[in-house]
Amino acid sequence: MSFPVLRSAHVYPVKSLAARACDTVAVEPWGLDGDRRWMLVDKASRAVTQRQQPSMARIAADPLPGGGVLLSAPGRPPQRVEAAESGRTLSVELHRDTVVVAEAPGEAHDWLSAVLGTEVRLVHLDEPSHRRPVDPRFGRPGDMVSLADGYPLLVTTTSSLDALNALVATGDRPQDGPLPMDRFRPNAVVEGTEAWAEDGWRRIAIGEVAFTVAKPCGRCVITTTDQRTAERGREPLLTLARHRRSGKQLVFGQNLIPEATGVIRVGDPVRILG
Repeated sequence: MSFPVLRSAHVYPVKSLAARACDTVAVEPWGLDGDRRWMLVDKASRAVTQRQQPSMARIAADPLPGGGVLLSAPGRPPQRVEAAESGRTLSVELHRDTVVVAEAPGEAHDWLSAVLGTEVRLVHLDEPSHRRPVDPRFGRPGDMVSLADGYPLLVTTTSSLDALNALVATGDRPQDGPLPMDRFRPNAVVEGTEAWAEDGWRRIAIGEVAFTVAKPCGRCVITTTDQRTAERGREPLLTLARHRRSGKQLVFGQNLIPEATGVIRVGDPVRILG
């Protein structure tokens, strides 16, 4: 068995849009620098993700200096969006949380609505330091999260994906595999472990940054969405339902909470602290 290392790191500047790979990225208390600080909402101010709009996978958002993003999609001219310094704020619904966010300029709403064919607005978590706490059942007082589903980071392992794909290959829909890691939208991908070793982790360090392992990550229909074509299948949920249940959830990967700030780099050693 090789020594565990960080194989890749990823941020999602706009929640549920395309991933962006990073060789080096800063760890902030609420997640990786630039990760899920923007989000789409509908007319009722509820979060819009690939659960409702799988074609969001084909829209990219590249970070701009100052916290803005450059949006792009096939067949469309790009749209530059600056982070408003004192923009209009509103309360939006993200799962069971109500979060105060800043609203992007109107041209961003128009661009995204045209691409998706439905009315949406783009919003920005301008104050991540105090707007959205982590579930207190799994975090400490003061632990915060960006616009990620519930926790600052998600870690997965290549060996567990290999094991899952082996199960898919012997299941009812082997034609749906093998599945790439991007279906699971991780922040940190670790290689050099035994399959499912992450089930037993309680604390880890990536490079010099320590993390608490909060809980397994419950998976949803987004994992069935091809992140290049936006087409949906039935795997991995069929296989996870048979082999990877935790209570009512189908799980793959582990949610992390940073214990300190720092920088992580692809190739960093990963140490199991507990």
